[in-house]
Amino acid sequence: MKHIFKQGTNPTKPVLLLLHGTGGTEQDLLPLAYLIDPEASVLSVRGNVSENGMPRFFRRLAEGVFDEEDLIFRTEELNQFLDESSVEHGFDRSNILALGYSNGANIAASLLFHYAGSLKGAMLHHPMVPRRGIELPDLTGVHVFIAAGKNDPICPMKESEDLEELLRGAGAETAVHWGMSGHSLTQMEVDAAAEWYRKTVNA
Repeated sequence: MKHIFKQGTNPTKPVLLLLHGTGGTEQDLLPLAYLIDPEASVLSVRGNVSENGMPRFFRRLAEGVFDEEDLIFRTEELNQFLDESSVEHGFDRSNILALGYSNGANIAASLLFHYAGSLKGAMLHHPMVPRRGIELPDLTGVHVFIAAGKNDPICPMKESEDLEELLRGAGAETAVHWGMSGHSLTQMEVDAAAEWYRKTVNA
């Protein structure tokens, strides 16, 4: 998968896995990673799916309707890529924390739903429930921050509420930040994510 890896100055910090939204690239979230933790290593990935020329991490059938078969396949593909990247770049595979926005948040949530130990934690900006009706792995010790918009036309409030409930039910420690904006990634929620990271992950 096309990606950027930047070695951090502190190898004990989590590797920040950056996962862009629809139409984004591996460059998009780099400034956010620096705001979250300037000492951490960064692995920023571009989605392998193209929707009318816009990179995505998995296909969808319509707005808010995921191609479940492709989601499962792409989640496995990303998980294997993380395995390989940890060897290639020499970082601790068990110390990856995802930072995803929209489509990127959804594939990060899908990693949590499908693969135990795939992520140490996640910062999910405007995510949806990736799959319903499946048993989640044990997520004890996994920390998840969810940023959601009360007026988000793409991701209804119930999606974020259900996602938190499912993650918490599997043992994850969750925190939700509600904003009044729509689906956009705001400075306020990035600041909230950075504060959560400092208190929860980097304490």
